[in-house]
Amino acid sequence: MFETVKNIMKVDDLRKRIIFTLLMLVVFRIGSFIPVPNTDVRALAEITQGNNVFGFLNTFTGGALNNFSIFALGIMPYITASIIVNLLQMDVVPKFAQWAKEGEAGRRKLAQVTRYGTVIIALVQAFGTAIGFDNMVGGNIEFIQNKGFLTYTLIALTLTAGTTFLMWLGELITERGIGNGISIIIFAGIAAGIPGSVRDMYASGFFAGGDQLFLTIVKVVVLIAVVIAIIVGVIYVQQGVRRVRVQHAKRVVGRKMVGGQSTHIPLKVNAAGVIPVIFASAVLYFPTTIASFWAGNAFADWIIRNFSLNAGLGMFLYVIFIIGFTYFYTFVQMNPVQLADQMKKNGAFLIGIRPGKQTATRLTEIINRITLAGAIFLAAVSILPVFFTSLAGLPQSVQIGGTSLLIVVGVALDTMKQVESQLIKRHYKGFINK
Repeated sequence: MFETVKNIMKVDDLRKRIIFTLLMLVVFRIGSFIPVPNTDVRALAEITQGNNVFGFLNTFTGGALNNFSIFALGIMPYITASIIVNLLQMDVVPKFAQWAKEGEAGRRKLAQVTRYGTVIIALVQAFGTAIGFDNMVGGNIEFIQNKGFLTYTLIALTLTAGTTFLMWLGELITERGIGNGISIIIFAGIAAGIPGSVRDMYASGFFAGGDQLFLTIVKVVVLIAVVIAIIVGVIYVQQGVRRVRVQHAKRVVGRKMVGGQSTHIPLKVNAAGVIPVIFASAVLYFPTTIASFWAGNAFADWIIRNFSLNAGLGMFLYVIFIIGFTYFYTFVQMNPVQLADQMKKNGAFLIGIRPGKQTATRLTEIINRITLAGAIFLAAVSILPVFFTSLAGLPQSVQIGGTSLLIVVGVALDTMKQVESQLIKRHYKGFINK
């Protein structure tokens, strides 16, 4: 471990990337405490305390929502825009589908559309958040000072600018830092909320001693065992690969006979990583968040009750969303038809399968089977901790621990792989290569 850290410090480019990433995360944390102008944060804290929906969103923003800072919306508008753009690529908008096939140039165009979509979604959410929070506070306490159109506009523009800045920060980390910038920001937000979760556990009496000392020790041991099991399971599934054997046909190039060797295509069990969990969380909590602004209305209260992870309908929808997004994102990344076409052009084929359509069909069958296992695992890891935390009597802020831990471990593993590849290029031993 210490030898690996020493090796990282020896590589000038890698050292600069890691330091740059850490500095950008410091900027993110500082921004989480800069309040939006003309608002009373203390009034908001009273109504959001103990609210499961806002606890979830607050965790993803690293406490920025509870502080109603310039980063209160977090990176969720960008995730929503990414979902929409990815859906439109599936032959819904022909132009988007064409750009998706144009390689790097097409990806840049789609990224630009995603940025514009992020700004629009963030602006709409910012107005809704400002008005909704003001309605929720009500009473004699004024959440927004000097109410008026200009004040609401100023707040909305500030929140939109904060989200846009986070989006730019994430892209900057991806380009000049280490790891996927957006995932790193979400990782930092969740990690920043860990001390608060421990504090809530302590305040709830989870660590109480006295006559219940033995029971407390048992609960702590079980909790640690569940956390370790999730970490081991995530690493095991993330590293899982199905190797599909590929045979290359012999060809004459000049005066030499090339090809004829047998290789394999590594198809990951969970090619989508933790992205489906983030997507599913954003979709599930969107109607609940909107409904929370009209708490007291019969229909809004029904949505809040039934779309929660503690409710049967909410759990069911969450599982369905995770499985659906896992399949969707996997096939966006690994299109069997395009993969079969590339194999045909390169003179490669699956043993016993004709090149072209039959190869695409066979690859689709394999991807469907292994993706199902990965999707069920993601859903189980996200849902099962809800039961454990309920049995242990943990507060609501800790009940999203499965989702949070899944994201943290997944992002840490992907980032570690990037560091590993950089070290191997320079003939250094890394975390995995011992």
